[in-house]
Amino acid sequence: MLKVSWSPPSLSIGTTGIHYGWLIAVMAAVLQVTTNFVNQAFAVLLPVIEETFGWSLTAITLAYFFKSMIQALLSPVAGWVADRYGARRSLLIAAILYVGGMLALSSISQVWQLYLCYSLILGIAQSLFSVNIPTTVAAWFKQRLGLATGLQQSLGGMGASIMAPALALILGRTDWQTAFLIIAIIGGAVLFGLLMLFRNDPADRGMRPYGATEDDPPPVAITNPAMTKLRTQVFMQHVRRTMAFWNLITIHHMGCIGHAIIMVSAVNFAITKGIPLEAAALIVSIYSFASIATRFATPVLADRFGAKGVMALFFFVQGITVALLFWTHEAWHFYLFAALFGIGLGGEMSAFIIINRQYYGMGPVRTVFGWQHLGSGLGMAMGGLIGSAIFDIFGSYDIAWLISIAASLGGVVCILLLETTSRILIPHWEESLPPGARSTRPAKPAPSTGD
Repeated sequence: MLKVSWSPPSLSIGTTGIHYGWLIAVMAAVLQVTTNFVNQAFAVLLPVIEETFGWSLTAITLAYFFKSMIQALLSPVAGWVADRYGARRSLLIAAILYVGGMLALSSISQVWQLYLCYSLILGIAQSLFSVNIPTTVAAWFKQRLGLATGLQQSLGGMGASIMAPALALILGRTDWQTAFLIIAIIGGAVLFGLLMLFRNDPADRGMRPYGATEDDPPPVAITNPAMTKLRTQVFMQHVRRTMAFWNLITIHHMGCIGHAIIMVSAVNFAITKGIPLEAAALIVSIYSFASIATRFATPVLADRFGAKGVMALFFFVQGITVALLFWTHEAWHFYLFAALFGIGLGGEMSAFIIINRQYYGMGPVRTVFGWQHLGSGLGMAMGGLIGSAIFDIFGSYDIAWLISIAASLGGVVCILLLETTSRILIPHWEESLPPGARSTRPAKPAPSTGD
């Protein structure tokens, strides 16, 4: 069933008219903080699990590996589910899994239970969150997408900078069970409260995306599952013919190998150098905090100047700063490294929504983004396991640091091979659809007012 309706694109808050898309961006940032910090702060969990349960680093890191693999393999499905049934429904399912996984994680005693709760349950939840939170923000903006994405990414990136030391503090002051009960209760309240206000796209509220004008055709809310399925199928047929579709999967994969090695292994490496856990946890906080500036700036710059050059620059920075780890011994060395690494990390992670818009316009890109997350998830899995496995075998992280550098710099090469971002690659894909499945209707000619 197709419904055509729209209203002025503003939300009245007090006496101020604010487009609802900005509220979506802020809610998305809070959702990202709430759902992703345990994943980002796995480096803090690693030594705690080792001390609490006595399992080897490789056995523990396998939980991260399996979680990343599950998240990766399900990411295209997560995007397809949201394109067909709506992002809000998929996020509600993810929230239920998140709370259930945290509650189950509080009572583990065997390593297989860690794999079940952390890897499987939270992996499924994270695939739904990571694909459908940022792509929903993109659906609400025709203009200023870089600013909206920068806002969501920078605020969302504060999760690890704030929560990593908080997680270390909670685990240091309470037992394992109490810590994860607290996380489940608080996190669940935040998730379900926000999702009550969350919406899939402007058409759900009878609105236009931010930046749309009276000359743009009014949106059509497509609620027929058969129509949404057809739209996604046709769109993906066109997208798969572009080299960028395949190259962006590879780029996301290589970038994530580069930073996953660091994100999982840096805290334990610092501990082997005699740094206490709470001090070592600040490494995560510092690189996450340092990434906030580039998480904000990168989408804005990419939106204005094109994403290729901006992405290549920050991939290079992410890779080259890892070389500093060959000379780090004291806490301040690690903190300096973390600050510089965070600059590259924030830029590496935050331009994919922008480059998808530049290549594919306002099409149903959740499935496309899901395929890119397949590449990133496989990279996170490999990178997360590489560091711990190499350390268990050789008693040193040196080889892991070299692999991290090579992966990030390899991503630079792949970026330079991308098509130009100055034009949409598939501008007429909706012409392959029957008229009833298209997202817009021709706008009525605007009356001449002389304005």
